[in-house]
Amino acid sequence: MNNSVERLIQEAYDSLKASNATSAATALDEAMKVDYEHPEVVYALKCLNWWADRIKRSDELSSAYEKGEFLLSQWKPFYVFLDRIGQNYERCLYAIRRFVFASALYHFQEAVEKEKDQQEPVLLLQIGRCYKGCGNYELAIKYLEQAARFKRNDAETISELADVNALLEETRYAKVLFREAFFLDPQAIELRFMESELIIRLRDKVKSLGYSDIETPEWIPIYGNLLGVFSVKRELKQIELGKLKQSIFSLENDVKNRPENILFSKPRLINRYFWLIDHYENVREESALIEETMLKIRVIDPAIYEQYRN
Repeated sequence: MNNSVERLIQEAYDSLKASNATSAATALDEAMKVDYEHPEVVYALKCLNWWADRIKRSDELSSAYEKGEFLLSQWKPFYVFLDRIGQNYERCLYAIRRFVFASALYHFQEAVEKEKDQQEPVLLLQIGRCYKGCGNYELAIKYLEQAARFKRNDAETISELADVNALLEETRYAKVLFREAFFLDPQAIELRFMESELIIRLRDKVKSLGYSDIETPEWIPIYGNLLGVFSVKRELKQIELGKLKQSIFSLENDVKNRPENILFSKPRLINRYFWLIDHYENVREESALIEETMLKIRVIDPAIYEQYRN
């Protein structure tokens, strides 16, 4: 009996990876007839039914781009659903991921062919993201690099490019890109779309410290620095240094005068202090400037100061 159920489960997952949800549902229904209480079969059917409803909703949208965008927009709610049902079967989630991203990719490719006005950086980003989700990292790199050329300061695009480089074991470059992305705008980064162990482990570490979902992206660059994950750094140009100092001045005022913004302003300020210290060290500035910046960190977060110091 167990062998029969196992065979049907694998058949369902193989069908999902081949974008055949109907065959997957048939296989899971057959497995239920053999063992209607099998926990993985029940789990897989719940996941498949959840997505079947979303696929149906996407079909009601008018444009190909909207259909693809809707499917990807449901990835985060899907994880809320998973938290409710409990348990976690990785091979099921992998098959679902392949199915969903392949379905979205189909619509985005259709948009490229039929809706010429949609050929813009956001479409390149979505296609690259879908290729990554389907496991085709080479094509993902191609599209994400094109998107990044148009959107050089877009945290979402840069983080996706970082993630796929990490998956290709281009670790050094991935660390540079992740560090840049989290500096630009932590809230723009879709952590649920990240697949590389490099960023997933760091995300999980930060969450384990008690930070909420909205706080976690803000503290990832802090602990990425403290834990040596964001260890690859670059020298700042003079214009970048000027902008960094302006940003620090603005955030210092926020921390002092706008307590309602502290959730974002405090970690962003600390991260910018880290960048400033790195710059001083790279250009061999006077140690007094480094010490002055360190003392500022101690004032706003003594615990982070001690970890950074040590």
